[in-house]
Amino acid sequence: METNQNYLMAALQLLGALGLLIYGMRMMSEALQKMAGPQLRHILAKMTTNRMTGMLTGTLVTCAVQSSSATTVMTVSFVSAGLLTLGQAISVIMGANIGTTLTAWIMSLGYNVDLTSVVYPSFVAGMVLIYMKRHRYVGDFLFGTAFMFLSLVMLSATGKSMDLEHNEAVVAFFASFDTSSHLTILIFLAIGTLITCIVQSSAAVMAITILLCSTGVLPIYLGIALVMGENIGTTATANLVALGANTQARRAALAHLLFNVFGVVWVLIVFYPFINMVCGIVGYDPSASGQTAKLPVVLAMFHTCFNVINTAILIWFVPQMERVVCWLLPEKKKETREHDEFRLQYIQSNLVQTPEIAVLQAQKETAAFGQRVGEMFGLVRTLFQETDPKDFTEVFRQIEHEEDTTDKMEIEIARYLEQVSDGHLSDDTKQKIRQMMREISELESIGDACYKLARTLDRKLEANKTFTSHQTEQLQALMVLCDHALTQMNTVMHGHRFDHDIRETYRIENDINQLRQRLKTENVASVNNHEYDYAVGTLYVDMINELEKLGDYVVNVVEARFGK
Repeated sequence: METNQNYLMAALQLLGALGLLIYGMRMMSEALQKMAGPQLRHILAKMTTNRMTGMLTGTLVTCAVQSSSATTVMTVSFVSAGLLTLGQAISVIMGANIGTTLTAWIMSLGYNVDLTSVVYPSFVAGMVLIYMKRHRYVGDFLFGTAFMFLSLVMLSATGKSMDLEHNEAVVAFFASFDTSSHLTILIFLAIGTLITCIVQSSAAVMAITILLCSTGVLPIYLGIALVMGENIGTTATANLVALGANTQARRAALAHLLFNVFGVVWVLIVFYPFINMVCGIVGYDPSASGQTAKLPVVLAMFHTCFNVINTAILIWFVPQMERVVCWLLPEKKKETREHDEFRLQYIQSNLVQTPEIAVLQAQKETAAFGQRVGEMFGLVRTLFQETDPKDFTEVFRQIEHEEDTTDKMEIEIARYLEQVSDGHLSDDTKQKIRQMMREISELESIGDACYKLARTLDRKLEANKTFTSHQTEQLQALMVLCDHALTQMNTVMHGHRFDHDIRETYRIENDINQLRQRLKTENVASVNNHEYDYAVGTLYVDMINELEKLGDYVVNVVEARFGK
């Protein structure tokens, strides 16, 4: 009875240590992403110019955040947001697989070195930095590091207390498997894959494997089979995240799966010679006993050799991998504009990893919103020149549909930004969210202005009224100015605000205001002189006023973008 209680307590300690490990690594990862978040887009853009630099970037980022899943999901997010191409993403993911091998080495270190001396100073330093607002993310990182090292100390102590090497039932269970059979290897590979898919942490599976091997009850061949399964299972995270994303994001996640599956296939073909080679590097003899201290190092060495060699092979075939995933996941045919309209292009809620990444996605979506209202104004100009009633009705319906879509876009982007606002944000990120909230409100107002212009033209058609040639010319001149303002606005929104001059927007607005005032004055004189009737003059002034309001909304968007 006492023995059962001891094993129950040991199992609880093991689960607690694994939970602490996962939490610590997640804390480290999130802290580093928050520290580097605003610069991540520029880092990835500059350091992924070719497949080699992309691979190096993936390696370094994963070594820093201690999570290949975090790097891969981040990469999928950037592909979804259009910040990385598929080819760049594949090379980064390859590098992430190399970077994640550092985790295995840290874990193997935990079983051979006493990390207690590192844990407590990290807690103290982290606590001090967290209370210093300026360095709170560094404090979070140190806390995560301390939790990770503490969990490794706990795992090592729990493994020793369980004394599995002297438990006959456990030893007999693992001894019953034929390590020379490929079927046994495939079974353990499947177990490793399944467990990793369930717990969503390759680090936890690696920790369990190292624990079992370090006690001597799990043969090295079966331990390595679990590690191979973990390499496949870890791809589940990115694939699950990419399910609701666009095609390019799903292709990036699929490339990660294909990369790891290819590696597992070639290792299975040369399994025993390859493992014996790795054991030889470490100086471990699989046929001898009493070398359990070297087993964590063997697992870490295998993990490194597997991912480095696999990357060395496939790095030369990135274009081919890109073609394969494009063939497996072809681009869906675009449906008609009425039915395919409203899906947001860059925002997928399930891809939010850190507020900084979310802000990048929202900025891309807001820029797309600006592009959309610019195209909507183009429809208004087409409607203004349309003389055929049937074609007029068709264009008017398109504008109605676009107005409904802009309303939905405003709500969806605002809802997404509200979700992001619930997290712990830097002052810079809070400011960006406030600016975008203002931008989408003004962009929706531009959509409303376009619809009101279309309604005015529709009223003119129903009343069977016609603008004079002079009125038509002046309205066209005013529309040209508004079109220039929208073009300038979209140029600012798609680029870096410091690369543009807000004075150009103010100059266009001033021209619109001056023309508006002149036309309204002329209209009063023309009505009084009976050049056209009062009803036509009213429609004319309604068009002028709405175009002037549209120009004001454009200025508000640009000012929000510039933080004014």
